[in-house]
Amino acid sequence: MPLDPHTESWDVHRLPRAAGKTFLVTGGNAGIGYFVAEQLAGTGAAVVLGCRDLAKAESAMASIRSRVPGARVRHLRLDLADLPSLKATADTLDLPHLDAVVHNAGVALDEPPRRVTKDGHELMFGTNHLGHFALTRWLAPLLSAAPAGRVVTVGSFVAKSEQLDPDDLQSRNDYRPKRAYGRSKLAQMYFGFALDRRLRAAGSTVRSVVVHPGGALDSLTPARPQVHMRTSAERMAGLPAGLLLQGKEAGAWPAVRAVLDPDVAGGQLWGPRVFGLRGRPHREPVRGNLADAAAAAHLWDASADLADVAPDLGLGLG
Repeated sequence: MPLDPHTESWDVHRLPRAAGKTFLVTGGNAGIGYFVAEQLAGTGAAVVLGCRDLAKAESAMASIRSRVPGARVRHLRLDLADLPSLKATADTLDLPHLDAVVHNAGVALDEPPRRVTKDGHELMFGTNHLGHFALTRWLAPLLSAAPAGRVVTVGSFVAKSEQLDPDDLQSRNDYRPKRAYGRSKLAQMYFGFALDRRLRAAGSTVRSVVVHPGGALDSLTPARPQVHMRTSAERMAGLPAGLLLQGKEAGAWPAVRAVLDPDVAGGQLWGPRVFGLRGRPHREPVRGNLADAAAAAHLWDASADLADVAPDLGLGLG
């Protein structure tokens, strides 16, 4: 595999300082989102954890503060499955600007039955994609007010092998949970790429970057007592997988780089360097189904209608 000089020079353990900046991480209380928040907090930035559960947010914030003395972290009550609540949620941020939002939160179901949000949307599509689509609309003024605002969308390796059914975006006709999850993540990635195309066309200073964490397992993830624990048996069982996969702290690296690295450009895709599954963050080509601009444009129009937000998302997009 040819070496990427930018990848080689980026040190995931020595991140650039970002004091004075503010970042919002959805789902920042657990999993990859927690490690994104922890790593960003270590740069001196103010980090907002967007999640529904206050108790879980407090545990996550306590964990970050125990590892990052003086960490500037706070909680934003955020329910992506409740679309009508998102405008008021964004209003409560009370910020002059927002330097980046990491669209990380997600729901993954393993078994039927098909579940829906209170708005009637299939739960994974409604939360993972529509919730972030609508949230971007209400964060638009804050992102536009930043010198170089960024929207970082966390997709998934599994999305690369999925296809959206334009006539059944919400899996009403043939619901299979794992496939529905993969399609919801593909929808997120389509959104991230389409958003950047529209931002560029509109002459916006905001940029949109898409990332994925590769193969990130709990069994390979370092413990954080307030947030995540693993037994010795789980750690030993996960060791063979460590040859190809990684823990969630490493799964956070592409998103963290997309937020912090000024050399990361809008419209790019970043994931782990080794087979897209593990290792340092590396720029990947956007190809195959991910490069289907027509499918992304159709999804955009459908999403604006389903989420009941203006198609320009308040960013002056065409």
